[in-house]
Amino acid sequence: MTAMKIVGELKSLGSDSIKKVLMKHGAREPFFGVKVEHLKKIQKRIKVDHKLALELYDTGISDAMYLAGLIADDAQMTKKDLQRWLDQAYWYMLSECTVPWVAAGSKFGHELALEWIESKKEHIAAAGWTTLSSLVAIKDDAELDMAELKKLLARVQKTIHQQPNRVRYAMNGFVISVGCYVKALTPLSIATGKQIGPTQVDMGETECRVPNVVEYIEKVRARGSIGKKRKTAKC
Repeated sequence: MTAMKIVGELKSLGSDSIKKVLMKHGAREPFFGVKVEHLKKIQKRIKVDHKLALELYDTGISDAMYLAGLIADDAQMTKKDLQRWLDQAYWYMLSECTVPWVAAGSKFGHELALEWIESKKEHIAAAGWTTLSSLVAIKDDAELDMAELKKLLARVQKTIHQQPNRVRYAMNGFVISVGCYVKALTPLSIATGKQIGPTQVDMGETECRVPNVVEYIEKVRARGSIGKKRKTAKC
């Protein structure tokens, strides 16, 4: 299977209505408007093909880039690969989903996340926080630095409302992730959520809303899922 054959398949699966929806979320050409459910069917067929993933990402076509993240072998990703992918991620579905998911599964996720959150570039800083969110979702608590996570929660509480738009959204998500996936820090995450209050994020021409930290964590707790880890950050 070649990248060009996959691109041809993606083109045939594209939908103008999906394109319109995604453009409201910030997507821009070139892309075909393929539903994620269709991308996941292709992923199921291919499973893992790292060479193909690298080729698909380099097409610059959003649908292909998202699929690339789904079929990439995270363990084979180098720091250079991950940085290049992030530099090429031109909207948040790539910079806050695809790249962080792959980074979290790589050997360099933690290191790069801490580097990225210091960036003055909005999409890079947001990617750093979403990578941290992915890491707490998939790593056993024994592998996590609890003191570091506490400091990061304190940083969010202190600075979230002064951050750029997508960074605010990513920080809010980080507090939720820690509260849901790290049982020992659930109370602190809820307390942090109460302190930061509602997080205002411009969601463009969409009806999407920013999740309320406390409400979200409490719903997860009510269904008995606090602390249940994911096998992969990808979805």
